Amino acid sequence: MKNKDLSCGNIKKQLLSMTWPMMFGMVGMVIFNLVDTYFIGKLGVKELAAIGFTFPVIMFVNSVALGIGIGTSSLMSRNIISQNKSTVKQMASRSLLLGILNVIVVIIIGELTIEPLFKIIGADDSLIPMIKDYMIIWYTGVIFVVIPMIGNNIVRATGNTLIPGMLMVLSATINAILDPFLIFGLGPFPEMGIKGAALATVIGRSMGLLFILTVLIKKYDLLTIRLGKVREILITWGKVLYIAGPATITILVSPISMGVITNLLAKYGEYAVAGFGVAVKVETFALMAINALSSVLVIFSGQNFSKFRYDRIFKALKYSSLFCFFWGIFIFVLSHIFADTIAEIFSKDFQVITVIKNYIKIISLSYVFLGFLSISVSIFNGINKPLPSVLFSSFRMIGAYIPLAFLGSWLLGLAGIFWAAFVTNISIGIITIIWLNKTLKIMTKRT
Repeated sequence: MKNKDLSCGNIKKQLLSMTWPMMFGMVGMVIFNLVDTYFIGKLGVKELAAIGFTFPVIMFVNSVALGIGIGTSSLMSRNIISQNKSTVKQMASRSLLLGILNVIVVIIIGELTIEPLFKIIGADDSLIPMIKDYMIIWYTGVIFVVIPMIGNNIVRATGNTLIPGMLMVLSATINAILDPFLIFGLGPFPEMGIKGAALATVIGRSMGLLFILTVLIKKYDLLTIRLGKVREILITWGKVLYIAGPATITILVSPISMGVITNLLAKYGEYAVAGFGVAVKVETFALMAINALSSVLVIFSGQNFSKFRYDRIFKALKYSSLFCFFWGIFIFVLSHIFADTIAEIFSKDFQVITVIKNYIKIISLSYVFLGFLSISVSIFNGINKPLPSVLFSSFRMIGAYIPLAFLGSWLLGLAGIFWAAFVTNISIGIITIIWLNKTLKIMTKRT
């Protein structure tokens, strides 16, 4: 097992060498989402709307897994260069067990609540059968989604981001290849429609599960069946959940709020939900570089926090902020040039196209500040201070975005909902990065 020591060395090179493989992987995952959306869009607006309704729920489940992954990554990055190998192996194995128990709960609750949950979100009776077709298959394969997420974070904690990136590309590629065959029934495959999209996702992620388990066992020797006493397992879970709990809440705030926003959009018609669902996935593509950098900052700040190298965390924040600024401006320019072209790729319906391009053009300038929020939240988690992440992320969605969305809808109609996100991203992004700077200065003085 080889671990990178990030508490010394060239900061720019370290961040770059760890970020580009993650970005490579995220490109794969985002392309998988867009390919999914593209082929489902070929089935019709109703199918596209059905997938739009599933998005907040899938985000919710992913958020739980990602929260545990972030907690695991933070814990291991603070211990991996100082603790012995057997201790680190137990940390990794206990974290995976925690993820498996969460999967069991998700499957049971998810399968039993599909119809009532999606009716609450705003799906009408004509969409419920399609949503059921998709979600029953997706829930059945949710273990293939959750475990690779946690496994990826374990590998990242060693300083290796190339393998997690490769895993994401592998899953995405398999999914993208299978999509047209299973959705439209090409060759020997049956025509499954929206069920085929869900099955392609499950198969792609199952290959990812086999890949990450092989890496953890064969390459890094990071898994063991000797988990220790129950009390020791619970202590490790407590340490993971200290970060994972707030991190999960931070991430969960977004899909819960998206459910509220989707319900608000449903009042404008299926075209609004369909267009919004596509636009949000395009947004994920636009933010992939920032998200890749953010995932790296948890590990980088965690290792430097363990060595009291706050000066290095300060410099990493400075470099990351500059990157967010230039990347955000770059995306803003591209969005305004290609908004119409992007929208027309996913739908031929004029109303859906209008929603997509309006969202892209309005929101894109705020990505600079959304990037500030993302990197700040990651550093807070890395330095073992998860509560500010919860505070700012929760206030962004619940305290600002949702109230402003209802106000914007009342004043400006559908576009007002998008302007609400624009204002929220800018204001919360500025506040969060200022707060992080002050926190790091206080920690430096105390040290």
